[in-house]
Amino acid sequence: MQYVELGRSGLRVSRLCLGTMNFGPQTDEAESFAIMDRALEMGISFFDTADRYGAPQGSGQTEEIVGRWLAQGGRRERIVLATKVYGPMGPGPNNRGLSAYHIRRGCEDSLRRMKTDHIDLYQMHHIDLGAIAPHHIGLVGEDVEFVNAPHLTPGTSFDEIWQAMEQLVREGKITYVGSSNFAGWNIAQACEIAKARHFLGLVSEQSVYNLTKRYLELEVIPACRAYGVGLICWSPLAGGLLAGALEKAASGRRSSLQLNDVQRDQLGAYEDLCRELGEPPAAVALAWLLHNPVVTAPIIGPRTMDQLESSLRALEIQLSDEVLARLNEIFPGYGPAPMAYAW
Repeated sequence: MQYVELGRSGLRVSRLCLGTMNFGPQTDEAESFAIMDRALEMGISFFDTADRYGAPQGSGQTEEIVGRWLAQGGRRERIVLATKVYGPMGPGPNNRGLSAYHIRRGCEDSLRRMKTDHIDLYQMHHIDLGAIAPHHIGLVGEDVEFVNAPHLTPGTSFDEIWQAMEQLVREGKITYVGSSNFAGWNIAQACEIAKARHFLGLVSEQSVYNLTKRYLELEVIPACRAYGVGLICWSPLAGGLLAGALEKAASGRRSSLQLNDVQRDQLGAYEDLCRELGEPPAAVALAWLLHNPVVTAPIIGPRTMDQLESSLRALEIQLSDEVLARLNEIFPGYGPAPMAYAW
């Protein structure tokens, strides 16, 4: 297993990150335990979860599964444990967001569920814009309405966020802070305000990035590079599309795909290229991400042991310049702003 520094921090994590989002809703506890045990045996030391993962969302089910696994002993100090805060965890106006109130409460609840006394990487799951997301209304409460003062910027300020995070660091409850689903401007703003407070600030950003979704190349990746923020990629296989979806659908191993003509042509060309290389499509997609020096680790979210073990092949694949160029032809990228659209 390869280990890389998490952004500009001195912390080294495995180049594959074990995502736990399926634990509970799609993978039962026994299989989840087996997957985590095998991941550790394979050298995967970077584990990612979130307070809202589980069924129903906001129940903390996945963190509880991770906690019962850790409680067996001999595991906690062998992993880098990452979780998240932001989404609603129950009814009411303050059981969500990035207020100091919710950050403190969210951290303490995650520690309790995971049966540990510290979180290695505490990630803000979304920027706080001072609004209730439409898909969160049911949990927050249909009768809860946010009214924002016209002379104030809605949402939690980074001064308040960093004050809360600094306190958790002082108390030994968290070690590093990361973001998730931030825009490039959010990353710059967070890092500059942390610097003014003489605080380390963000060491990572977790966002969707794969061959089919390359928007991050416009501003997020340049911001990460400029501020020494490591990129953790969720949905690296585009929901399974980059794992040989066409071939699986043709052979009956996957239900029918809802694709337009452009997407079908792209996936067809991609799977043809992977056959030429003699490599599994999923491994090539992961290898493409690992080729980018800003990427710390893609998050693999296996539902089965086979899916976990097959991911290791990505670490051995070296993509030539010719192959990288062909991948760019199949799935065109953007390049950094403003050159991508202004020049």
